Parts: sequence; structure tokens; C-alpha cells
Amino acid sequence: MIVITGAAGFIGSCMLRKLNDEGLTDILLVDDFTRPDKNRNFEGKAFRQTMDRMAFPKWLDQHGATVELVIHMGARTDTTECDEALFERLNLGYSKAVWSACAKHEIPLLYASSAATYGLGELGYDDSHELVPRLRPLNSYGRSKNEFDKWALQQTEIPPQWYGFKFFNVYGPNEYHKGRMASVIFHTVHQIEQTGGMKLFRSHRPDFKDGEQKRDFVYVKDVVEVLWFFAEKALQPTATPPANGLYNLGTGQARTFLDLATHTFLAMNRQPSISFIDTPEDIRDTYQYFTQAKMDKLRTAGYDRPFHSLEDGIADYVRHYLAERRIW
Repeated sequence: MIVITGAAGFIGSCMLRKLNDEGLTDILLVDDFTRPDKNRNFEGKAFRQTMDRMAFPKWLDQHGATVELVIHMGARTDTTECDEALFERLNLGYSKAVWSACAKHEIPLLYASSAATYGLGELGYDDSHELVPRLRPLNSYGRSKNEFDKWALQQTEIPPQWYGFKFFNVYGPNEYHKGRMASVIFHTVHQIEQTGGMKLFRSHRPDFKDGEQKRDFVYVKDVVEVLWFFAEKALQPTATPPANGLYNLGTGQARTFLDLATHTFLAMNRQPSISFIDTPEDIRDTYQYFTQAKMDKLRTAGYDRPFHSLEDGIADYVRHYLAERRIW
């Protein structure tokens, strides 16, 4: 059996689609299933059963012998949330319990870290383990992810294979439920539909022009291909697995928000109409102006597939999913 936590969420539900496409259906879905807007994400997909997220750590500790792999995507992901105790419980403490059970039962573990761990990028975007203790995340979410990465690197009792993925700016289908935390592409489409235009955040730094803030945007279909590459190695006892540790998961190519908005208009067959508004004060001081994943470690691990260009990813997402309100 394979377990996916956060299975009703964005990346988790896309990973379920990927596993189904690979012929795998003996899957346990773990999440908070009380939100109908999220539950739509796994409709039409094949799996064995669901389990409430709060019951899962104890179940895993008792039934780990039945599990072949845990894909731990469940977390509190709101970067504007300031309740440290909430992150301590749902991101840090919960992940430690999952890790400990995987170590006890020798279950390979894939888990979601985040590029939010890099803060303002003062130390660059290198997924070297030596850098982790020196990173300074900008918000409670990023700190919770970095604290778990630090903890994981200090453990002597470990799963047989473990991989933490520092997701950069992931976009794509199945993020309808995310509200403010949904991708800029998602919000751009809705603004265009409602107003005919798009308002981007103005730059509040002299070294960046309005709209030229840059992020490493990665399509969720590429994300699950990378996760499957590691999962497949873990599921095959004769395979030589990549080295345990942290891996960046972006494209390695930063693009501007202006590029993103422009190509969203083009995917909708509209002429761009872009204006600027002040960045909200509650996120202005912690706003990342540049992110770009260093991808050498992933490539050295043997992953050699190309990533979607921003233009191609946007076109696929907008035309085949957002335009028809489809899930993947």
C-alpha cells in the first residue's frame, strides 16, 4: 500500500492522478476530508480508502508493515498565518511522528519541504545540507519547514530512503480550493474574467521594476513526475536509489510576474491589460523578489526529463483546466 497525506489538496491529488496513471490503486488517502471544495480533487480517481489526518500517525505506527511508501504532502501552507503553535503541531510535530513511524517500519518517505525556507535568498538557493542551519525563512510557514529539515538531517534513526522536496512556485490544476494561496495564474484568469485586466503587485524595491519580480514557477505535472521518479526507485528493491536528503524542485529558470501575466492573457486569446497595486502591508516585508532553484543535485540523481516552459505550462493549465473548471 502507498499512502498520500494531503491527498485532497493540490499536489497530493495530482500525485494520486500520477499513481493511477502508472497503474497503482492500492492507495490510502489521508487528509481533513470535511471540505467539499477539496474533496472534488480526488473524485474519479482510484484508491483503497480514506483516513482522517489526525488518526493517521497512530495507525501508521501500528500498521506500518502493510505500507510500502509514504508520500507526505499534508501541511498547513498559508504563508500569512502567524500562529506558531499551529505550525508546530501540524507541520513540525506531525511530520516527526510520520518520520518516526517510517523509520521504525523501514518505509521509504517522500515529504514536502519548501523554497520558503530560503527566505530572501541571502544565501542563494542551493539545496546543500550544510546551508540548512543558516537559512532565515521570512514567515512561520517557512520556519516550520526549515525546522523539520534541520531535525531530519540530525536523525540517526531514519527511513531506508527519505527525500524532502523544496517546492518552488508550483501552479496547475486542482488548486481551486486554495483561495489567497492559489497561484498568480489562477488569480490572473479570474481577474481577467471579472474585470478584463490584471493587477500585479508594484515593486517596493529600487532594484526591481514593477512586474519584474522573479520567481521559479514550476508546473505541477512536472512536480509529480519528479516525485514519481523517486517513488519508483523506492518501490523497486533492485533499483539503486538516489542519495537521501533534500532536493530543490523548481525549473532552475526564474521568470517575471509580467511574463506570467502576459502569457496568461495570451492563453485566453486576449490582449494583455496589466496595471499595478501596492503589495499588501501584511506581506510586504516578507515578500520574495527573486527565487531560482539550483537544480544540479536533482540532475545528478539521474532525473533528466525537461520541464514545461512557463508559456507551455500556462497554456495547458488555462486552456485545458481553468477554462473548463476541470480537475486533473
